[in-house]
Amino acid sequence: MSLVVRFAPESLTSDQYDRVVRRLNEENLVPADGLDYELCFGSGDKMKVSLVWDSKEQFDAFAARLMPILAELGIDPGEPEVLEVHNIIKR
Repeated sequence: MSLVVRFAPESLTSDQYDRVVRRLNEENLVPADGLDYELCFGSGDKMKVSLVWDSKEQFDAFAARLMPILAELGIDPGEPEVLEVHNIIKR
């Protein structure tokens, strides 16, 4: 079952998000196995990130690699909201 993982940290800027993405690329952690797609949206220091994963196990495996990077960069992602997907429609 697919799931949506939504992060709404207290503070996240586009620059911080871009630094995380660069780091994930440098460490060859993206594209992550099981990640269907990722969205980053918002403005100022109120950026949010939503991801659609094929399974919770794949998300958990990626999170184990992601969280130390976030900690190193001083980013507190907060507790993610995890929701089962009912339906996905793509063009």
